[in-house]
Amino acid sequence: MSTTAFWKETLLYAGQVRLFDKKDWISYIAWVGLMLGLLASTSSFIIFGWLHGVHFPPYVWNVPLGITIFVVAIAFDTIGHRTKYKEELKKGEALVHHITITVGILSVLALCLAYSNPDFFRYPALTLIALAVFYSAIDEALHWRRYLSLYSDRVEMWSHVFIFVGHILMSLSWWHWFTEGYPGVAETIGLLKG
Repeated sequence: MSTTAFWKETLLYAGQVRLFDKKDWISYIAWVGLMLGLLASTSSFIIFGWLHGVHFPPYVWNVPLGITIFVVAIAFDTIGHRTKYKEELKKGEALVHHITITVGILSVLALCLAYSNPDFFRYPALTLIALAVFYSAIDEALHWRRYLSLYSDRVEMWSHVFIFVGHILMSLSWWHWFTEGYPGVAETIGLLKG
């Protein structure tokens, strides 16, 4: 058990970014940048509609909120993955991350495509969301194994709590938005077409 204050552990963890090489920076910027792009696009769409009088049900705001939580958490978590725990992840956890990321991205694409093709994309989207949550749970189990073996720390573990919270909040809210017929989307698209 650590005797260091958590805020100091957090600063030390974040400070490992100084150890990044060019490949680490490319990976970090690509991953965090991709999620910032998702945040910017969903937030901009919803805010644009809202500013122009479109009514979105309150749960819709959980989509960008969940993405925000997710982005902040991965911005921390990925630092440790590219430095302190890089070798440990090569034992199998990196593959779980790649699977989770792939099905997570595909679930968002399926939810977007479900707007125009709800009958076709309903179950692919639900399947991909379920797979993303399932592999996230496997990832959590691997993190706890590492934590108990002293190959992880509190900052990484708390990052994963918030990754899980953000991901599930975004996915379930987006799924509910789809099942309700995407209220507010047609009106906002109409405004964008002007």
